[in-house]
This record gives sequence, C-alpha cells and structure tokens, in this order.
Amino acid sequence: MESIFHEKQEGSLCAQHCLNNLLQGEYFTPVDLSSIAHQLDEEERMRMAEGGIASVEYRTFLQQPSGNLDDSGFFSIQWFNLNSLLTGPELISDTYLALFLAQLQQEGYSIFVIRGNLPECEAEQILGIMRVQQQQRPRLIGEDEARNI
Repeated sequence: MESIFHEKQEGSLCAQHCLNNLLQGEYFTPVDLSSIAHQLDEEERMRMAEGGIASVEYRTFLQQPSGNLDDSGFFSIQWFNLNSLLTGPELISDTYLALFLAQLQQEGYSIFVIRGNLPECEAEQILGIMRVQQQQRPRLIGEDEARNI
C-alpha cells in the first residue's frame, strides 16, 4: 500500500495528520494549523462582540481557552483507517467499516465526515482499477517495543 500517503503520528498533531492523510500529501504544518486556529479565534471574538462587549456572554467567552486548538483526534475515511498512531494505513471492508464506526462512536470518539470535491490522488486511481488486499494489519506505533518489555 505504498501508493497511499500515510503520515505517522508525531507528538499530538492529530488534526495535521488527519488532514494530510485525507488530502494524500503534506499540505499542512503545525504552524499552518495554529495560524488558522488563531484566525478562527479572532473571528469568534468579533462575532461574540457583536452582542455587546459588556455582556456576560462576551466576558465569559474571553475567559475561556480557544476551542480551535485541540491536540487529540482520530480519523478514518472510507476503506482505510488512517489513524496516525498506526504504523501504516489499515484496509477496512465495507461491512467492518460500519461496525468500526459504531464502536468508535460508542467509545466516545468524534467522527468527522468530509463532503465535497477533494483533490485526486494516486491511491484513489489505483483503487478504481484493482482490488486491494492487506496482507498484514498495521500495529500501533510502539506496540512491538511494548511487547518486548
């Protein structure tokens, strides 16, 4: 599955890995996402100020941390689990996908659905012409080391 872009987890940059895996390339850096989050914070602050800068809601809003900077996340799309904590992409059947998503939802994970026209990628072209079978399920990063302890 070398033609599928898979960015492995580094630090707690789940949003970056999620977006780059979805878009199938190195499109976003931590600096890019931080900049976007700060822009969103400013937009939210301006919208909240429209209700009056002396309002209780506005003052409460200013005291809260940013809701746009979250260092946790998990992502899965269509037939592949692109969890950046895995050593590579995990192929998921249509049947298992529904069960997998239900389990994640029950465990409290957030599931994001992306709609719209996404950039074309080599992996999508290959999946369109041939059936893919995964020979070995990827492990969680560090799983092998933990077993040897």
